[in-house]
Amino acid sequence: MAETELPQIYLITPPEIELSRFPEQLARVLDDTDIACVRLALATQDEDRISRAADALRETCHARDVAIVIAEHVVLAERLGLDGVHLTDGARSMRKTRKDLGDDAIVGAYCGASRHDGMTAGEQGADYISFGPVGSTPLGDGTVADHELFEWWSQMIEVPVVAEGALDVDIIRKLSPVTDFFGIGEEIWRAEDPVAQLAEFKAAFS
Repeated sequence: MAETELPQIYLITPPEIELSRFPEQLARVLDDTDIACVRLALATQDEDRISRAADALRETCHARDVAIVIAEHVVLAERLGLDGVHLTDGARSMRKTRKDLGDDAIVGAYCGASRHDGMTAGEQGADYISFGPVGSTPLGDGTVADHELFEWWSQMIEVPVVAEGALDVDIIRKLSPVTDFFGIGEEIWRAEDPVAQLAEFKAAFS
């Protein structure tokens, strides 16, 4: 990433949303801040709930010319008219997903802190690679995607990179020069005012 370019924001939905409330909340954020892409990342495996959420959020995003992808559900991505899919298994299903969805779809891959998985997914056609968590969290196995990984990636690899997971203002400030996107989700949705919290994060982009 060129030093003069600031990172962009890649917004991630909460794992559970209320359809009576969340689309309006999302609209407020999209109207206030430039968002590169939205990821629908629900915890539920209920196809009906996912489909209804996707329909509502697709309408909200596309009305504002913002792309929306879905986490994991490749078949639903196409069926529901979404812009692509975010894979969570590193490079394992990248080749098949790219073939199934074609060149126009956005296909990204979460690769934890694995440089090797990231490079492999990039070679197989990923539009972006996501590393994380970038902050300490009791969730997962304690592995953190550190500054060195992003610094190396930004110098050596052309595929855009996303920093996500347990973000705070200090981490954002440090990673800002070496990442293309910040994947921001629960960090703002659990705040009383998501728009204000996002503005605080964005002010730390250096």
